[in-house]
Amino acid sequence: MTNVICLGLAVWDQIFTVDRLPQGGGKNFSKSFIEVGGGPAATAAATAARLGAEVALWSRVGDDDIGRRITADLETYGVDTTDVRSFKEKRSGLAVVLVDAEGERMIVTPGDPLLEKDPTWLPIEKVASTQIVLTDARWPEGAYSLLEAARRYGIPSVLDADLTSEPEALVPLVESASHVAFSAQGLRSFTGIEDLLDALLAVRGNTSGIVAVTAGEQGCHWIDEDGRPGHCPAFHVDVIDTLGAGDVFHGALAVALAEQQPFHESVHFASAAAALKCGRFGGRAGTPERTELEAFLQKNHKMNHTTRMADEK
Repeated sequence: MTNVICLGLAVWDQIFTVDRLPQGGGKNFSKSFIEVGGGPAATAAATAARLGAEVALWSRVGDDDIGRRITADLETYGVDTTDVRSFKEKRSGLAVVLVDAEGERMIVTPGDPLLEKDPTWLPIEKVASTQIVLTDARWPEGAYSLLEAARRYGIPSVLDADLTSEPEALVPLVESASHVAFSAQGLRSFTGIEDLLDALLAVRGNTSGIVAVTAGEQGCHWIDEDGRPGHCPAFHVDVIDTLGAGDVFHGALAVALAEQQPFHESVHFASAAAALKCGRFGGRAGTPERTELEAFLQKNHKMNHTTRMADEK
């Protein structure tokens, strides 16, 4: 079985649906409400588990009811939470999320929940027996420790380089990871460059790894280890909720890479998983099972094949 270690943020999401995202003050009424686990690394871990991997999450929560909900929810996905550490007298992460009629989301969160930053308690020796590691950038000290261990052991790594309150903390992480996948907003924030391909080229100058960016309807662009650009178009779905789509992408990408799928196929696999999630409400609750993802990929393969045949006539 594919073995994955994920490290980073685990939070609790309170998700409200609204007709449109609010502008300014006032009172807004929600059409529906759901509470689920969230956080980039935690959702990636849940995704990898749903896709058939054996997954452990290394994370930090507070010694509170929210922290207990977070770990309990992850365990329902089959994620090993042995190394999710609970810190006394600390608060767990919480996010309030608004999702509008177009599926776009607004997230309000305290960011770093002020948990202990020292990573020396992490069981780094376990990296030697895994197939791939994945980390977000919300706990830079822990992320760097994991990525450096992966590099020492010759294990591939995926860095979820989403928007962060400390862009400068990404620099050593980008240099250490074998695969870096930015969000469009995160890449522009990190480089200060608007054009995504130019921004990728700038990042590629500071790492020998593969760098990629997910850009919603524009699909995923990347530059491989040989400096060659690539692109995977986005799948077309009726978008209901984009919350967690990027996290699902990263989790699926890690699984595909651990299975030694070529990078372009891994991106195709991950893009399909993210598309399926976007067609479902509820953040992480919309993460697809492996059988659903394979059926979706097969269906789209047939549709694309039929389209190519029609174009050739």
